[in-house]
Amino acid sequence: MEYKKKKELRIRSCLTGAIWLALAFSMLISALLFAFLNHFLDLPGKIPGLGWLLIFNTLIAGLITSFINARLLEPITRLGKAMKAVSQGDFEQHLETNSRIAEIGESYQSFNVMTKELRATEMLQMDFVSNVSHEFKTPINAIEGYTMLLQGDELSQEQEGYVEKILFNTQRLSGLVGNILLLSRLENQNIPMKKTKYRLDEQIRQAFLSLEDKWTEKGIGFQVEMEEVRYVGNEGLFMHIWMNLLDNAIKFSPENGTITMFLRRENDSVQFILEDEGPGIADDAKARIFDKFYQVDGSHKAEGNGLGLALVKRIVDIAGGTIKAENREYGGCRFVVQLPIKNYNE
Repeated sequence: MEYKKKKELRIRSCLTGAIWLALAFSMLISALLFAFLNHFLDLPGKIPGLGWLLIFNTLIAGLITSFINARLLEPITRLGKAMKAVSQGDFEQHLETNSRIAEIGESYQSFNVMTKELRATEMLQMDFVSNVSHEFKTPINAIEGYTMLLQGDELSQEQEGYVEKILFNTQRLSGLVGNILLLSRLENQNIPMKKTKYRLDEQIRQAFLSLEDKWTEKGIGFQVEMEEVRYVGNEGLFMHIWMNLLDNAIKFSPENGTITMFLRRENDSVQFILEDEGPGIADDAKARIFDKFYQVDGSHKAEGNGLGLALVKRIVDIAGGTIKAENREYGGCRFVVQLPIKNYNE
């Protein structure tokens, strides 16, 4: 408690001194300004001298106080913005200040220590997840391979069902491990961003056709309007975008629903829009929908691992684009991917 009081007193002393300085300075300037104007311009006598002094003093005090407040509060404003960035996951923030106020210097120092520790913790977490995932990959592949060898006519129907469940879950686990490794490599910028020129609309059609079993099983129809777009980018990475977005749309679409896709070029970008007729996104989920391991609908946990949209967001960010998710007015969800058009001419 003593430490807090000491800090409070130091801040109070600084602010009190600044206010008294502003008042004294403004009174002095007001008096000089009144004497100068009254001598050379003969101010109107309708307002007494004290009134003119009060007017000048108010205006000048306001200007001086605004200036002092800006100088005193600017470091606090910077700290607030940096803390907001940290709350959104940006741990690269680092602050420097020339302020002579002890509390501000101490706050900046504590903030820098905090972000340093957060960066170190995040790095340890990512390395741990990456290493564990890598160690999982080989035995999972072995289990999957041996399980496939067990399939055959000599198995009973019950045994075949067990084998199919083992195979299904090992494939899910293998997909989870693969996504974790890919996301870890993307976050650490360990993937060479080799770019090629290809038809973006054709790539989206390939993703659409590769999921045919899923959308035919639910009787889903498609409305497709896609312009011919030649794009320069990492073709392998971008396939993850369309596969994950389409897979989500199919997963949450009702039986015999309709999915709509648009691809069009604009002045400085190419825009992809995907709409479904599902339940939409709850308000409390909108801020977290692109977080790792976050799943909006618990009833679909058996169908995914909560990494798909995190991968999509990271790939779009690396490409310099944006992605947003929103609910349609007439029901369902809409994903909008915006990619810079500068890639066309690279």
